[in-house]
Parts: sequence; C-alpha cells; structure tokens
Amino acid sequence: MNLALWIAAGLLAAIALVGGVTKAFVPKQKLARTHGGEWTEDATAGFVRTLGALEILAAIGLVLPAVLDIAPILVPVTAICWVVLMVGAMTTHVRHGSARFVFLNLIYLALAVFIAWGRLGPHTFS
Repeated sequence: MNLALWIAAGLLAAIALVGGVTKAFVPKQKLARTHGGEWTEDATAGFVRTLGALEILAAIGLVLPAVLDIAPILVPVTAICWVVLMVGAMTTHVRHGSARFVFLNLIYLALAVFIAWGRLGPHTFS
C-alpha cells in the first residue's frame, strides 16, 4: 500500500506540475484557445497565474516533505487542498460545458482522496 500511495502522489505531483507550469507561464490568450482552456477567457491573467503557482506548490507538497522527511504531514494536507482545488475546477468546467474535463478532474480528486486517506490513516510516514 505504501508503494501505491507513493505512485499516486508522484503521478498527481507530475499532473500538478505540468498544469501549474502551463497556467503560470503560457499567456492567457493562448490558453483560452486550447481545448479545455476556454474557462480562462472569463478569468483574469493574475487569477490564472495564481492557480498555476498553487498547482506548482501542490506538486512540491505532494512529494518533497516526505522525501526530505521534513514535516511529512504536509503530504496529506496538500492532498486535501488539491481536493478543494479540483471541486473548483469541476464546477468551472461544468459551467463551460466541458464534461470530459470534469471527469478528468474527478480522477485527480479521487487520487488526492486516496493519498489523504492513506497518509492520515493506516499508512502514515512515521
């Protein structure tokens, strides 16, 4: 189970890093023209960049505290924060009629719930 939790955290961290870098560094106008990025038309550039920064921090928080053994409790806390972020993402995609992305966000949410459950419950780092 520990291995499955590490794989889930690594996978979710990679997803968060790619999404975060994209939102933080790709111009909003370019994001708005991509499939699934239409929601950025209604958002400010600062908001999109802030989401990108939060996703980059999530990528770090899902792995680095456990790897360095410095405050590993941050891993499940980050996973819980990711759940909140995914609820917002799903709400946004529903409003924009992007059902495919709602399903994708639901998968990411499920991964985060699994990590939070495992690291707060039966498979803590201690």
